[in-house]
Amino acid sequence: MEKRELLYSGKAKSVYSTDNPDLMVLEFRNDTSAFDGKKVEKLDRKGMVNNKFNAFIMTKLAEAGIPTHFEGLLSDTEALVKRLDMIPLECVVRNVSAGSLCRRLGVAEGIELDPVTFELFLKNDSLGDPMVNEYHVRSFGWAEEAHLNRMKELTFAVNKVLKEMFDQGGLILVDYKLEFGLYKGEVVLGDEFSPDGCRLWDKETREKLDKDRFRQGLGNVVEGYEEVGRRIGVQF
Repeated sequence: MEKRELLYSGKAKSVYSTDNPDLMVLEFRNDTSAFDGKKVEKLDRKGMVNNKFNAFIMTKLAEAGIPTHFEGLLSDTEALVKRLDMIPLECVVRNVSAGSLCRRLGVAEGIELDPVTFELFLKNDSLGDPMVNEYHVRSFGWAEEAHLNRMKELTFAVNKVLKEMFDQGGLILVDYKLEFGLYKGEVVLGDEFSPDGCRLWDKETREKLDKDRFRQGLGNVVEGYEEVGRRIGVQF
């Protein structure tokens, strides 16, 4: 497998083509950003930690029957993934109130949500990834209805698997975002699952062990990610 040209470079990851048109190389960098790129830093070891964390989670999800784009680790910072036709939506599940939900609705942080909430956001950096609903998705053709229904089904399936896994590690899965794409007509989980794209709190102390450590200037960001990984069995 030959790594070829750079296809895309985002805030924390780069994507490269390979000699196989169905496969790509996903590179995790040390770059870290928040607040739509207003706060940016490089954090030592972060690319390695997120790459191995993501590989562990994607493997566990695949074992639970959830289709993912992950094919295998190539190096400390690179993974081989299927090439998906990405759907321009983020699927967000919230188990506990935090972040933008609290700001939008004026509710306190830390409320357990019953039922769990599901939200959609349009992937558009220039617009700040605005929140949308299923009618917008249908009206503007961002996803076919069958694909949207499958994305929602898989997002809740992920919640069931990961809530239990993190709970066993003494952690609360507060919320997370997922992205999906199509691979040979099938809806498949893409992008990544790491503490960059979810919130994880210690179950007893409610210490934040995710990207909020960076957003809120709490320090020891990568150390927090590693602590989460160790609790669930990730080998760094």
